[in-house]
Amino acid sequence: MIPLEEFWQIFRRRFGRQPEVVARAPGRVNLIGEHTDYNDGFVLPVAIDREIWVGVAGREDRLLNGFSLEHESFAQISLDSLSRGGKSSWIDYPAGVAHQLLSRSLPLPGTDLLIAGDVPVGAGLSSSAALLVASATAWKHLCKWNLSQREIIQICKQAENEYVGVACGIMDQYVSCAGRKGHALFIDCRDLASKAVPLPGALSILVCDTGVRRELATSEYNRRRAECEEGVRLLKKYLGDIRALRDITPDQLEKYRDRLPEVTARRCRHVVRENARVLEALDALAAGDSGKFGRLMNESHESLRRDYEVSCPELDAMVELAGKEPGVLGARMTGAGFGGCTVNVVESEFAERAARAIQSDYNRLFSRPAATYVCAASDGASILMTNVE
Repeated sequence: MIPLEEFWQIFRRRFGRQPEVVARAPGRVNLIGEHTDYNDGFVLPVAIDREIWVGVAGREDRLLNGFSLEHESFAQISLDSLSRGGKSSWIDYPAGVAHQLLSRSLPLPGTDLLIAGDVPVGAGLSSSAALLVASATAWKHLCKWNLSQREIIQICKQAENEYVGVACGIMDQYVSCAGRKGHALFIDCRDLASKAVPLPGALSILVCDTGVRRELATSEYNRRRAECEEGVRLLKKYLGDIRALRDITPDQLEKYRDRLPEVTARRCRHVVRENARVLEALDALAAGDSGKFGRLMNESHESLRRDYEVSCPELDAMVELAGKEPGVLGARMTGAGFGGCTVNVVESEFAERAARAIQSDYNRLFSRPAATYVCAASDGASILMTNVE
């Protein structure tokens, strides 16, 4: 990430004045619990030490002027002509936050924004949630609104759902807001209760980027959500007033799975068993059983590959390559799938070695470079600097 002083100078060159607030929000990697969040289930993500910065300064007109260093692109939009859906630009994320703020009758001024970050875009590390959360955090401080952390999380989720058009759950925005250094965050996505879970100090998180990019809003992501909802609708005939796949046990699903279409049954099986794996993973961490935690990660990937069908050859190869490396306890795809990254839990003394080996082997197989990141669990969103009194 660029130094804060350099970010400040770039803002001044672009907009002719200094930023009033600079906020940061981290990306995330999910250790286990994939495609469970929009099913009212359980997840275990960590906020990582890669983040998005948003610098803001208020304007006297109604324009939202933004410049993205990542995209080397300027965009302008009027706060009086925000419209939902059909978006395809980075500016849609802060615009979506603005739309949500205005819908709550908060007095939002025109704003100059500068955006920078080192979260890889489209890699499954939730650069989008980090941008949403950083934007909302900056505006909250600029405008001195008394918004709670939970309100910020909900605003950012609704911005991505309703304005950008991605039917994501709440995990990404939640951990980007509420992450804690040295901990994973267990989240119950139904009641939004959470618990910080200490991570063993002798383990490192290795993220490996396949370089395969996907666009969530136009991928199979929304279809998977619809398939899960169809499973709930059909299973209500036998299980009563269930609200989501969260309410179904593995035994109940097995009993009635032949009443479901084959594809729907496999989608439901992944989610139901994945919820159970998250709870087992919590027990494994509490018991100091890193080996079991890693095995649960491996099982998660197989389920995502076979039952949920959101993997791809590059992700599968990356997981297989990691499994051959000394010190790698578990590996799985992370994020929505169809490309992006794998997450690996590695004994710290082997982390750098594993990263180099996986990079080399992946390049040999696909003639495509792979980026690897040895990550640490970080704190959630915060203010880096402010001139607001």
